[in-house]
Amino acid sequence: MASSWRRTLGNVRSFIGNSMGGLRGGSNLASWVVAGSLAYFLWVKPSQDLKREQQERAALAAASDPYRYVEKRKPIPDPQDAGLIYGNKNRTNKTEE
Repeated sequence: MASSWRRTLGNVRSFIGNSMGGLRGGSNLASWVVAGSLAYFLWVKPSQDLKREQQERAALAAASDPYRYVEKRKPIPDPQDAGLIYGNKNRTNKTEE
């Protein structure tokens, strides 16, 4: 019984080791560092640079557009007292008179 879980654990470790190229120890770590560095410089960094460049271009375009709309004053608050009122707006409450 005890040997079956040990055998299963050994099989899992063997499978993981083989799926990572069969390398062990320092060479395995070095190969993962090289692969990670290549992936970063070939895929991640260019996409980040492109996104940053697009944001800078958009900011420059927004700053240089003389016809863009800019709100110059605060909006006037709605004077109603008791939430939204639907229906006839001019109706007054006659019980108060």
